[in-house]
Amino acid sequence: MRKTAFLGGVLACLLAVGVPAPAQASAARLHWGPVESAAGHAGKAKADVWITDFGAETFVVSGRLYDRDRHPGHCAAIRARFHYAGGGTGWSRTRRTCSAKTSFRLSSDGEIRRVDVRVCLYDRVRRVNFKCHADAITPEIIAGWPI
Repeated sequence: MRKTAFLGGVLACLLAVGVPAPAQASAARLHWGPVESAAGHAGKAKADVWITDFGAETFVVSGRLYDRDRHPGHCAAIRARFHYAGGGTGWSRTRRTCSAKTSFRLSSDGEIRRVDVRVCLYDRVRRVNFKCHADAITPEIIAGWPI
């Protein structure tokens, strides 16, 4: 008997028996929606935010970051503050863009109970964030969403 025929028969048998498929690498994502900075003199920063399940070992905030300020020295910045289930907090690295849109991914170092997503305008000359706005995201808020 040839190897390929044998392996094909074993695979067909496993599929017929119903062996469960391996777990998916990425957790389910929920669309939180837009988070926008406070309006600047000529624009704002905006992020379209997606989050993973709060029960995940590593919580991920991802999406697209948009620079909507026409001032040449202003850019968009996003950062997340994770409130860990075991106590304490931690900040993600800041992601910045001066282009129309850029993808971002911010992740925690463990299970969390809350995340604050902060979007700001960034002044490249002074190297400071300004006109910031933060959304607090908790499991209780998501549980209250209509299905």
